[in-house]
Amino acid sequence: MLVLMTALMAPALVAPVLQAAEPKGRACRVYVLAGQSNMEGQAVVDLDGNDYNGGRGTLAALRRDPAKAPLVAHLVGPDGGWRTRDDVFVRYQRQDMPLLVGPLGIGYAVYGGTHHFGPELQFGHVVGDDAAAHGTGPVLLVKTAWGGKSLFRDFRPPSAGPAVDAQGQPVPAPGPFYTLMIAQVREALAAVPEIVPGAERGELAGFVWWHGWNDGVDPRRSVPAYEKNLACLIRDVRRDLAAPGLPVVIGELTGPWVDAPPEWTRLRAAQAAVAAREEFSRSVRFVSTRAFVRRPEDSPNPGHGHHEFGNAETYFLVGDALGRAMVALRASQPAVPARD
Repeated sequence: MLVLMTALMAPALVAPVLQAAEPKGRACRVYVLAGQSNMEGQAVVDLDGNDYNGGRGTLAALRRDPAKAPLVAHLVGPDGGWRTRDDVFVRYQRQDMPLLVGPLGIGYAVYGGTHHFGPELQFGHVVGDDAAAHGTGPVLLVKTAWGGKSLFRDFRPPSAGPAVDAQGQPVPAPGPFYTLMIAQVREALAAVPEIVPGAERGELAGFVWWHGWNDGVDPRRSVPAYEKNLACLIRDVRRDLAAPGLPVVIGELTGPWVDAPPEWTRLRAAQAAVAAREEFSRSVRFVSTRAFVRRPEDSPNPGHGHHEFGNAETYFLVGDALGRAMVALRASQPAVPARD
């Protein structure tokens, strides 16, 4: 059963000022990874045969390739199997499926098991290595991702207000998956002592948004509204999670439609424009992913362009770029002044 953790020091009187309550206990950094099916995790680990293009473009294939094996060498454990970490943990509550929770490794994708992964794998290694280097304690990744969900309707933030879709149907605000996302993050924060050994509380450290397909296929309504809706999402997430200034990384929509058609270009421009806004210039970063797209014939799922063809290198590189952007963004932010 989830346990709400609210360990705080009692306020101490220091004449003549009443000091604010200071949190105590070992903390862990908590990163939220949000989006739709690409964030759910579609990269193939080791499946092969005719259904998977002979295993081309899988994580196992990367490991066998002398030119690319060094890229993923840190994912292999001393026993030759896939490594898990004891300082980075993942919580992923899939829709209508059992909760996935435990130490970072293979398997925190929508399918469960050991045959798929998402950007959380390399993202977790990057932010985990950063936390270890600075002695800031363990890390928890909270995945809030569901396939086929738009920002215009499903993730619609409260401050975007209601709208009408292309069929003339009302679109309420907040959207149901915005509400579910916030609820799951709160549940995860409350469950930190159960998930992360030795940690007594969680501190929100960053929010990652990798998304776009379902809005891109609605160029009349969703694409023109994407920039406004994403800006509202960032403000509302910060407000509803009581995390003003929370670092946010926006991953560019990836896929085989890198330079066409026009709606995808407009959507990508909208994603970048949010990070360029003055209000977000010091706390939000846009990460380009188009260079990570691999050819369908070199991938395990050649017909799944909307899932980056299931290519493991693509998902690895996306996770790496998102993680590095988050580390750099956090390092660039001014430190909070210490209380007297």
